[in-house]
Amino acid sequence: MSSSSTTRPPRSTYIVGPVYDWAFFLGPPVAALLLGIALSGTHLANETFVWSGQWVTATGLGLGIFIHAHLVLVLYRSHANRNVLRQHPYRFSLVPGMLLLAMLVSPVAAVCCSVLATFWDVYHSGAQTFGFGRIYDAKRGNDPHQGRRLDFAVNQLLYAGPIVAGATMMDHFEDFREFEAVHIAFFTRIPAFMEGHQAVVMRWVIGLGTALLAYYVHAQWRMARQGRVVSWQKVYLLTSTGLVSIYTWGLNTWGEAFLIMNVFHALQYFGIVWATERANLRRSFRLERVPGGGVLTWWIFVGSAVAYGIAVEAWADGRSMTWWSVTIVVSLMHFWYDGFVWSVRKARE
Repeated sequence: MSSSSTTRPPRSTYIVGPVYDWAFFLGPPVAALLLGIALSGTHLANETFVWSGQWVTATGLGLGIFIHAHLVLVLYRSHANRNVLRQHPYRFSLVPGMLLLAMLVSPVAAVCCSVLATFWDVYHSGAQTFGFGRIYDAKRGNDPHQGRRLDFAVNQLLYAGPIVAGATMMDHFEDFREFEAVHIAFFTRIPAFMEGHQAVVMRWVIGLGTALLAYYVHAQWRMARQGRVVSWQKVYLLTSTGLVSIYTWGLNTWGEAFLIMNVFHALQYFGIVWATERANLRRSFRLERVPGGGVLTWWIFVGSAVAYGIAVEAWADGRSMTWWSVTIVVSLMHFWYDGFVWSVRKARE
């Protein structure tokens, strides 16, 4: 038997494949930045029109639909996946129901959940990039625990730091003013405090963030010199995302920070859910033996998510407390479910 017949093909270092990864995982941060720059100052970003009783811009409406569409996709990973659903039946049924009931009964619970969703989103976004990085490391055959803390710190600091201190800081911290409606004064002081210290904090965060990114690249180079097989995909993803975050959240030069950061995050999520769940979804939709079933599954997958996003934006003005509460619960479950369904560490323990 020749040696060539026993040699296994080289293991792919991509999650799905080169084209798919660059389209949905590696390329989106920079592509979203370029999209934001291209849309800045155009009629799509500036001209308003009435849609469902609200004054909106085309980019604002499109972004809102896209954000909520990606949030609801987690249900395909949790409730539509029977294996996962059997492992956590109460988390996927009892907890959302109780949370929704609490929001409908208690205004304080409703406000707390709304504010929590805003800041949990920040943590979740950094954790998603961290998760991609760990997968790329695993593809290289590396110990999943080595370098884990550094990767996690870099992702969280470079995503949350510019938000806390950057040009879009008040857009996030203004949510604390919702506590005025339930007469909790302590939290309403936070926006004023942050605004008063923004300039100093911004200089420190952006400066330290840039230094941290440089240190991270150096640390990866040093590990490579010591014999570790460093995933260049992971290094590129983390550094490009970090730079886009510092520049976009921190300075918001083009005024499209929310569009830029949310577009690439949502696109990455669409990509990973489709890559991992498409076979399961085709079985769930009973399209395994239907000609063109794969394409039809994709249309149902995307169409149902977009339909939910449109529905959320149609009633975004708060006309229905019940519907608004449902959207907050979906957001919180998206962040929470990702914490254990997608955990790289738990999957490998």
